[in-house]
Amino acid sequence: MNSTSSFGDTGIAAASRPQRRISARSALRASGTLWLLVAVLGQLLLAIYVVGFYGLSAAQGRLEDWAKVLPQGVVPGQRFLNTVLSLHLLFVVVIIVGGALQLLPWLRRTRPGFHRWSGRLYLLAAGILSVGGLILVWGRGTVGDLSQHLAISLNALLILVFSAIAWQQARVRCVEAHRRWALRLFLAVSGVWFFRIGLMLWIVVNQGPAGFDPKSFTGPFLTFLSFAQYLLPLAVLELYFRTLERGHAPAQALMAGAMLVMSLATVGGIGAATAIMWLPRF
Repeated sequence: MNSTSSFGDTGIAAASRPQRRISARSALRASGTLWLLVAVLGQLLLAIYVVGFYGLSAAQGRLEDWAKVLPQGVVPGQRFLNTVLSLHLLFVVVIIVGGALQLLPWLRRTRPGFHRWSGRLYLLAAGILSVGGLILVWGRGTVGDLSQHLAISLNALLILVFSAIAWQQARVRCVEAHRRWALRLFLAVSGVWFFRIGLMLWIVVNQGPAGFDPKSFTGPFLTFLSFAQYLLPLAVLELYFRTLERGHAPAQALMAGAMLVMSLATVGGIGAATAIMWLPRF
C-alpha cells in the first residue's frame, strides 16, 4: 500500500514539472513585457519634454533658453554644430516614437509594410543620432570628463553596429535574430534615457548628490553610470534570453521576480526624473 502511494506521488510530481516550467516561463515573459511597457511610457514622457521645452522654445524664437539646460546650447557663430544639435534633439523624438511603434506586436502582424518602413526610419534615426552625438561630444564638448566622453562614444558605436546587424538580419528574413538585435538596439539607443532616470533615482535615494561633484559633473559614480546606462540593460537582456530558453523553472521564476523589481526601480527613476528635471521646465 505504501509502495503504490509513493509511486503515485512520484508520477504526479513528474507530471507537474512541465506545468511548473510553463508557468514560470509565462511569468518571465509577462515580467519582461511589463518592464518594456514601463520603459516605453517613460521614454514617451521624455519625448513630450523635448517637444514641450526645446521645440516650443525654438518655435517662439527663444533658443537662448536651451543654454539653461545644455551647457553648450546654441552657440553664436557655430552654425554647423547648432544644426547638429537641433537635428539631434529632433531625432530623439523620432527614435522614441519609432521605437514604441516597432515594439507593438499587433502592428507587426497587421501592418507588416508599415513596420518595415518605420523600421527603416528607426534605423536611419539611430544612425543619425549616434553620429550626431559623436560630433557634439568631440566637436563642441559637453559636461563630464574623458571617461564619460569615451562611454558616450562606445554607446554610439554599439548603436551603429546593432543597427547594421538588425538591418542585415531583416534582409535575410531571420525574424527571431532580427527581433533580438532590434531589442539590443532599443536598449543601446535608450542609454541617454537610462542615464537620466538612473541619476535622478540615485539622487533621491541618497537625498542629494553622492559619489560625484555636481559642479564639475565628474566622479566615480558618474563614470560607472556612463557605461552602465547601456551595458547593464544589455547584460540583463542577454540573461533574460538565456533564462527564457535554457533556464529551469526556479531560475525563470527568480528572473521574473528580478524583472518585477527592475520595473519598480524604473518607475521610481521615471518619477524622479519627471519631478526634478522635466516637469519644472514646462
